Amino acid sequence: MRHGRRLFVLTFLVPPLALYAVFVISPYLQAFQISLTNWRGLSPEYEYVGPENFSRLLQDHYVWNALKNNAIILVALPVVTIVLALFFASMLSVGGRSGKAGVRGVRGAAFYRVVYFFPQVLSVAIIGVLWKEVYAPRSGILNGFLRAIGLDGLAKPWLGDPDLAFWCVLAVMVWSNVGFYVVLFNAAMQSIPREIYEAAMLDGAERGETLRKITVPLLWDTIQVAWVYLAILAIDGFALVQIITLGGPGNSSDVIGLRLYDTAMGDYKFGYASAIGVAMFFLTLSIAVVALRLSRRDRIEL
Repeated sequence: MRHGRRLFVLTFLVPPLALYAVFVISPYLQAFQISLTNWRGLSPEYEYVGPENFSRLLQDHYVWNALKNNAIILVALPVVTIVLALFFASMLSVGGRSGKAGVRGVRGAAFYRVVYFFPQVLSVAIIGVLWKEVYAPRSGILNGFLRAIGLDGLAKPWLGDPDLAFWCVLAVMVWSNVGFYVVLFNAAMQSIPREIYEAAMLDGAERGETLRKITVPLLWDTIQVAWVYLAILAIDGFALVQIITLGGPGNSSDVIGLRLYDTAMGDYKFGYASAIGVAMFFLTLSIAVVALRLSRRDRIEL
């Protein structure tokens, strides 16, 4: 076994690495190449234009508008999702009354876990179509509920108002992601000894103080991972926006992923769309690195 170790390792490493190179690294390299051309995607003919696409990218106000929306999502989505997920997870894990059985979650915690996780069972397409119907001005559940309780004045064309459409999509993003992180944080909290919470309760600590000073520090590694994943999701945001609003009205809910798609599939400017993709690649990589750097702290071990 010792003499054939290298052959053994190569036998198991080369096939997956080759597949990764062909199906992951190769498309990235092709995107870099295409971003330097004026290829329209409909014929094999193209010309190299060098950095012209990137120069044009810096002056494209549609791209900057999409980046502005992505920046708002980048700030709001991780913060709101993680805060809500931590609150719900703490209620499911240690939010119930403490008694002889010690600190425990609220009654029916197992049922609530299923309810919170339910959006993860649905595909993005189903979630988009579902919420598009919820926001419908006449037949939508939201406006129907407001009219049923006598709040007709609050009923609005949610997806038809440029001031509201983007925030409606952002709310759907939070709704569709918070359940997964509730389950993730709840699972991580199970590793925290109950004696710590019981001691805090005996010392008179309130629920919010316990969450802030005990739960968050002990779950920081998990929170860090959640933050990076949500930041990467915020840079894209293509699927829900494309299904619910198509970036409208008036590009008010446009995001960079949808801008790339429309440029390639709508305008048939694959070279320019690839330049947008390359910019997204470096932007996403930079944000992930910055998020990891800023959230780095000493690990607390039990």
